[in-house]
Amino acid sequence: MFKQSGVIPYRIREGKIEILLVTSSSGKNWIVPKGWIEPFMNSIDSAAKEAREEAGILGSLLEPAIGTYRDRKLGFTYSVEIFLMRVETILEEWAEASKRKRRWYSLSKASDRVKKAELKQILEKLRSHHQLSVTSD
Repeated sequence: MFKQSGVIPYRIREGKIEILLVTSSSGKNWIVPKGWIEPFMNSIDSAAKEAREEAGILGSLLEPAIGTYRDRKLGFTYSVEIFLMRVETILEEWAEASKRKRRWYSLSKASDRVKKAELKQILEKLRSHHQLSVTSD
């Protein structure tokens, strides 16, 4: 099975958790930054690379992964390992800025915006995640 990794980027704004979503390469759907794991990279480093390229963000990734889901693309089934990323820097220019939009959403709106049921479940799981706290700096 092919493998991808990605991030659920978050920040705390006015005491509330916000999730950053990006548009898919087609521009039709809201997704989290993710991509194929390159042979020389581990899943967490690959997830950080995808976040930088697709969303123009840098931050701290939390281990272990918060979840995994399966998807299909180009006729292949693949597994996507998802990490939480506390966003520390938002770049004004990034590799895929011309191809993607990015937008911050409340946790519940982010869950509504994504189509993939398993990704919705991972986002719902964040409500009770012990590492994700509104008391964080």
